[in-house]
Amino acid sequence: MQFGVYSVADVTRDPVTGMVPSEAERIDAVSRIARMTEEVGLDVFALGERHLTDHVSSSPTLLLASIAAHTHKICLSTAVTIITTNDPVRLAEEYSTLQHICQGRLDVVLGPPEAFLGHHHPEGSNPLCVALGLENYNLLYRLWREEQVDWEGEFRAPLVDCTTTPRPLDGVPPYVWHSTVHRPVIADEAASYGDGLFLNTLAMTPHEAADLIDHYRSGFEDYGSGRAAEGIVGLGGEVFLAENSQDAREAFRPYFNASVAHQQGMSLEDALATTALAVGSPQEVIERMLELGEIYGDYQRQLFWIDRAGLPLSAVMNQLELLAAEVVPVLRREFESRRQPGTPGQPPSHADLVQKSNVRVC
Repeated sequence: MQFGVYSVADVTRDPVTGMVPSEAERIDAVSRIARMTEEVGLDVFALGERHLTDHVSSSPTLLLASIAAHTHKICLSTAVTIITTNDPVRLAEEYSTLQHICQGRLDVVLGPPEAFLGHHHPEGSNPLCVALGLENYNLLYRLWREEQVDWEGEFRAPLVDCTTTPRPLDGVPPYVWHSTVHRPVIADEAASYGDGLFLNTLAMTPHEAADLIDHYRSGFEDYGSGRAAEGIVGLGGEVFLAENSQDAREAFRPYFNASVAHQQGMSLEDALATTALAVGSPQEVIERMLELGEIYGDYQRQLFWIDRAGLPLSAVMNQLELLAAEVVPVLRREFESRRQPGTPGQPPSHADLVQKSNVRVC
């Protein structure tokens, strides 16, 4: 099973010290967090795409390319790439370029269709926005697999003999996940293409997430993509660690209270009770994650948000060290001991995808 962290690269005032990082400082911090993620032995670093004045992740391909130049083993991913507001032709070219730079160490998480330039507009919840996301991915899928694409759809100008460059590394596109909140149609999309499903479990209850996972796995088999157990599932959560539960909650509370969740009326206790947020000692976090695993069933990737709402870089680095040293090794062992036979232990790597497509790696 893979473990890693993700960031949305927000530029937020530290509610404890009052300090606000500059954009340059925040970009540097994200890069340092990614490098540290590899150094401590985790598997994945993921970066969200946001187009807001208090974020610096409007161009995730550029920042991930810089991170790729300073890392060697870690998988780099998006969290998420907004499929509704990016031109599929541009996505095909930018992420193929990044795939070459990363030497295949790249996944792409697409969605959610609700997201419009980082805002959750009411318009984003209507069927038109969903249809736009579905159409854009259909075109992206073809552009990565066909050298000359003739295409006409509802939302974009037609294409005639379109060839995107560079072509995917070794002729194999990056592995794709589809992300959603409460939308079975996106789980169906992932299942029908044989792609992965990635859920932000901070935005739903564990049982809501489990229902979507079950829906995806059933569709994975119904669409002929493989056995239900072969569907690839990733989950995004959040963790904050300290020596004991009281210290962890006391230290984390001002950062939670500065977040959007609190502004929408959710308390830290509400979040701990109803979402996948885990705050406490290493042992408490381990027990919470194993409890959640019983609800979700076998899955392949777990990412944690660890730089919320102005948390200082020194605290984030400390969280990374604690997570990698005291929590992840136990979770790796326990999750694998519980995994049902025939269920993948991790998502496919680039080499796995090349082998599956019968393309020889140069």
